[in-house]
Amino acid sequence: MGLLSGLMGLTSDVDVETVRSELEPILVSGEEIELAFMVVRDMLVFTDLRLIMVDKQGMTGRKRNITSIPYRAISTFSIETAGTFDVDSEMTIWISGQPPLHRELSRRSNIAGIQKALAEGVLGRR
Repeated sequence: MGLLSGLMGLTSDVDVETVRSELEPILVSGEEIELAFMVVRDMLVFTDLRLIMVDKQGMTGRKRNITSIPYRAISTFSIETAGTFDVDSEMTIWISGQPPLHRELSRRSNIAGIQKALAEGVLGRR
């Protein structure tokens, strides 16, 4: 049973098999992709070992910045939901020995799913 498989009723926004083929070159042997979410045009990918953030850059999105964060390095995280007049939500992750990492989340993002997946990975509950 994978790290995040206990998240009943939680589904990825992105097809996991498509993401797997895209990220295959950077996955370690035996690493399993559990969930993936679209965030505007970027992706949050939850594996059984880490959180992978894929930031598509430029007009075409061909240039990508891939950030890999082991769950054990995440000390705190927060997600601020959009209010009545806010356009986007915001996610902040505090990583040991690093400045906080901020990411914008669109209103259409699966905010609850992302927060639940982060909690599952960081807390290591099965």
